[in-house]
Amino acid sequence: MHRLRHAARRVRQTLAAFDNSAALLSGMTRGRLTGEPTELEFRVHGLTVTVPNRKGARVPVYEVFAEDAYRLSWFTAGLDPTFVAVDIGAHVGCFSVALAHQAPGVHISAYEASPSTAAYLQRNVVANRLGDQVSTHAAAVSSSTGVLEFADNDSASALNGLTAPAGATLVEVPCVTVAQAFAGAPGPVQLVKIDTEGAEYDLVLASDPEHWASVRRVVLEYHDVPGHSWGELERFFGRAGLHQIAHEPETPRQGTVWLSRDGLA
Repeated sequence: MHRLRHAARRVRQTLAAFDNSAALLSGMTRGRLTGEPTELEFRVHGLTVTVPNRKGARVPVYEVFAEDAYRLSWFTAGLDPTFVAVDIGAHVGCFSVALAHQAPGVHISAYEASPSTAAYLQRNVVANRLGDQVSTHAAAVSSSTGVLEFADNDSASALNGLTAPAGATLVEVPCVTVAQAFAGAPGPVQLVKIDTEGAEYDLVLASDPEHWASVRRVVLEYHDVPGHSWGELERFFGRAGLHQIAHEPETPRQGTVWLSRDGLA
């Protein structure tokens, strides 16, 4: 029953949110039956986002464009139109593409650890002619510099890294620290989005609160990682001057949090 409700919800969202809804529904149906087409192109607000025709790869498209899961209007309200953002765990680029479309003066440094997914990120930035606004980095943001082993299921799934299914392929990927990612941006970083499937504790807690001094707003997904909890991150960001504005828990150990230096509700 839950599966049927979810499928019906996706149909409604597809019809309401995307300009090519009929082609998308047909492609998803044929994909389940025959494996073709292997990719889908979502069209919305004059943008195009291409992803593998797999459930895990499609989820972030719906989160950003059908559900506004990150509350983009809140995230950008009242900021200078030429602000700088860092997208950590950029996936195929949905958040970066949507943010660049909404705020034409923004510059975004987008980091994606999965090599296969980073290829889609770059492709979607180029397809939407956003190369002047979005710089893409096929690298992880971590607690250290160098390389790390990363679980990559090679299908642009949102479930990579610590939340990847058992048996996922391990690949070596370059990594940088939060301080390096912020320093590599074209100006003081004001907005940060983090969705790293469990690596958020490692990359945030290894940074220094002073590294976040210019950041005004953060939206963060935290995941169920043994030995860690949202409280650790809340205390860290409190020391950095960023405080919880909204919290949407999915389970007792997983959810999304919005933080601000400005006290916005």
